[in-house]
Amino acid sequence: MNFDTWIVFVFTLYAVSIIPGPSMIIALTHGMQYGAKAALATASGNALASCIQAVVSIAGLGVIIATSGTVFMVIKYLGAIYLIYLGIMLWRSPAWYIQNRSQDHKKSQAPLIKMFKQGFIVAIGNPKAIVFFTALFPQFLTTQSSSFSHYALMVLVTCSSAFICAMLYAIGGNKIAQLCKNSNISKFVNKITGGFFVTGGLGIMLSSR
Repeated sequence: MNFDTWIVFVFTLYAVSIIPGPSMIIALTHGMQYGAKAALATASGNALASCIQAVVSIAGLGVIIATSGTVFMVIKYLGAIYLIYLGIMLWRSPAWYIQNRSQDHKKSQAPLIKMFKQGFIVAIGNPKAIVFFTALFPQFLTTQSSSFSHYALMVLVTCSSAFICAMLYAIGGNKIAQLCKNSNISKFVNKITGGFFVTGGLGIMLSSR
């Protein structure tokens, strides 16, 4: 690809990645609860999932998932069930506020692995991402540009866009948390985000494709 085409490719990926969805909302939530620095784990999990999805798409397996109703539906329902589970956990989670993060450093750092897993599973459980990549990548490939280095750079851009957009949401969540000076506000935030995940999971289950 020439420079202009690369600009369009990068802009397209970032425009799609920044759209609010389960992956961005979990980053926002973790940013509110644990701070932007800790949410690096969430963004890393999201980026790894996007990297795997991009590689799968480039390898041609995305075509199989896009055309195989059974494979697509299995991934779809597993992802939806996990979103509903996360929503219920958030709905029932105890109140938090920003003072807790500054007073209890160990508490804010303890769930890093869990945060990474949640960021990864939420992102990898979205089969539509693979279908999207499978449809997007060929638009920016030619017989002259189909090389390993070209593919690797496309995957790198995909991975970085997922990470950066997730971190932008995490930073935004951290800013929102600074407004949560009491437990009543944090409980409300938990219920709103939990309700979003449950509704999103149910919506995915009820969608035809």
